[in-house]
Amino acid sequence: MNKSFDKYLIEKNNSLKDALKLLDKLPNKILFIIDNDKKLLGSLTDGEIRRWILRNGKLNTNVYEVCHKKCLYEYDNYDVNHLKKIMISNKIYQIPIVDKNLKVVNIVFYEDLFGENFTKKIDKLNVDILIMAGGKGQRLEPFTKIVPKPLIPIGDKPIIEHIIDKFVFYGIKLFFISINYKSELIKAYFKEISPNYQIKFVKENKPLGTIGALQIIENEITYDDVLLVNCDILININYNDLYKYHKDNNNDITIISSLKIYKIPYGICKVNNGNLIEIVEKPEYEFLVNTGMYLIKKELIKLIPKDTFYNATDFINDAKQKGFKIGVFPINDNDWVDIGEWDEYKKSLNKISFLME
Repeated sequence: MNKSFDKYLIEKNNSLKDALKLLDKLPNKILFIIDNDKKLLGSLTDGEIRRWILRNGKLNTNVYEVCHKKCLYEYDNYDVNHLKKIMISNKIYQIPIVDKNLKVVNIVFYEDLFGENFTKKIDKLNVDILIMAGGKGQRLEPFTKIVPKPLIPIGDKPIIEHIIDKFVFYGIKLFFISINYKSELIKAYFKEISPNYQIKFVKENKPLGTIGALQIIENEITYDDVLLVNCDILININYNDLYKYHKDNNNDITIISSLKIYKIPYGICKVNNGNLIEIVEKPEYEFLVNTGMYLIKKELIKLIPKDTFYNATDFINDAKQKGFKIGVFPINDNDWVDIGEWDEYKKSLNKISFLME
């Protein structure tokens, strides 16, 4: 029996905020909803929460309202071979075990059945990738006076290697990297480590903003979509989920956004014509912020002006004005690390285990 399965359970009246905190701590990003008697009511993943947020749902909603109420389960007299077939055919990595009253008595994980050294089958990510590494990184001075931002270390590797490692996991073997500031240092680093993947450097003869370099490689893009990644962020998500969301919604551009919850540490006065309506004690506000990662249909590259400083936000606004479909893919704040500023860089040093996953 899995003795720690209780941490995957959450009672139905808990809020989505509570669920997000629990999901952050779990390697298997799933919770099972129960009542006071531990009766199984459903399952909850970050996918369900994402869809809820996109419908403008609030995070103070209870988990039962949002959960998948027809989740798979097995009774406690289950046959191991049958359970293996269920997991393989449904591509799931955990399944709750219940008694005759549907009370959860255990959770069986894929590794419990197939061994600790099992390898999850990961579908290849069919996108091209451009890492924007040409900026000066002025917010990280004086570090970046000496070392280009992509080579700033996180643990025993520079940030750009951590980014690439995430995508190598998805079978990607070719990376485009735009370079300008201290470009020879970046080239020298990759020459020295001799990676087992291919890199094509995209030279910016002058600064081209946060997306201008994409038009340089328009004719070298081999897939229908290209993933644009800033070199100062790490995002720990299932990229196949992102790709599927992009395709299923027929988005021309998908913005990867992070859910930020800000708590005001004071009572807020709501007034009308100088008269108090009410005092709201320590309110919380939720925002979806742009992480600087975008999944873009190849055909939209033609919108980017050649040899011109042009930012991704300008590109998105122009695309929207021309009637292209722009989607948003929300992720949890703890799945995003931004080292673009000193405070965030220092925080990232405390997330080495996250970065190494």
